[in-house]
Amino acid sequence: MIMKALITISLLLSAINLHAADFDSLLAPGNRILFLGDSITHAGHYISRIETQVRTMHPTAVPIMINLGLPSETCSGLSEPDHPFPRPDVHERIDRALAKVKPDVVFACYGMNDGIYYPFSEDRFAAYRKGINDIISKVRASGAKLVLMTPPAFDALPLKKKGDLRPVGADKYAWFAIYEGYDEVLEKYSEWLMTLEGQVDHVVDLHTPVNDYVAAKRKAAPEFTMSPDGVHVNEQGHQVLAAAILKSLDVEPQELAPDLLQLVSKRQQILHASWVSHVGHKRPGVAAGLSLEDANAKAAEIDQLIAALK
Repeated sequence: MIMKALITISLLLSAINLHAADFDSLLAPGNRILFLGDSITHAGHYISRIETQVRTMHPTAVPIMINLGLPSETCSGLSEPDHPFPRPDVHERIDRALAKVKPDVVFACYGMNDGIYYPFSEDRFAAYRKGINDIISKVRASGAKLVLMTPPAFDALPLKKKGDLRPVGADKYAWFAIYEGYDEVLEKYSEWLMTLEGQVDHVVDLHTPVNDYVAAKRKAAPEFTMSPDGVHVNEQGHQVLAAAILKSLDVEPQELAPDLLQLVSKRQQILHASWVSHVGHKRPGVAAGLSLEDANAKAAEIDQLIAALK
């Protein structure tokens, strides 16, 4: 089943003209790689899958992958009126993140929250473009390489079935009452991001592969979805995201050893919570992680278990 899913993903991605960046320079052994993003990155499954494959390819010297994804975050500084708190803005913490992590490479994925679930607006789009351009400026000033990733697709089907979508012309929208054509907004954001290939070290299209994968699956199963709430892809969706990133770096996704993936995921979760707390943020409701010292000690224990798998 896993191999069949990987073959399906690989065939779909092969049909997309993805720019092949330099895998060895971006995911080189020893590199410190910082991942910034919203709740999709916060979940971290695609990062764990990428790290697991890199560990398979370079078992004795792996890059250090630090996940600083934060739920609800934007790069535009916008919030919908009915959001229970002001959405966190990555620019409130990016300077601290760059200073504390000292990354060689930064992967950044924003856009899903930046349209604040409303129909397309030039003002909101301008705020998004400014937010992305500010990320480019700050990462460039730090000396790190930058990889931008488009937002994954919004899947209207599950919310349409529940009656939770809002048509154009509604008084207001929110994460729980999303504009029915919201994926068109994300498509515009994604198309613009793809034009930045020459301004950053690499741009990865996540939006198209997710839409294409879902469309292919619905030919046999019309109710298929990877995003039960329309926004957050499940583990299968994260597999598609990881495959898209690897393919864009000219690397074929591999079937991963479940025991290795489980240990890498556990290690990622511990360090993710610790680093998010260490850098600091203004998002309420996020449980504090361990101190970096304690988290690194637990990570070292897991490293021993990983080494024993070989």
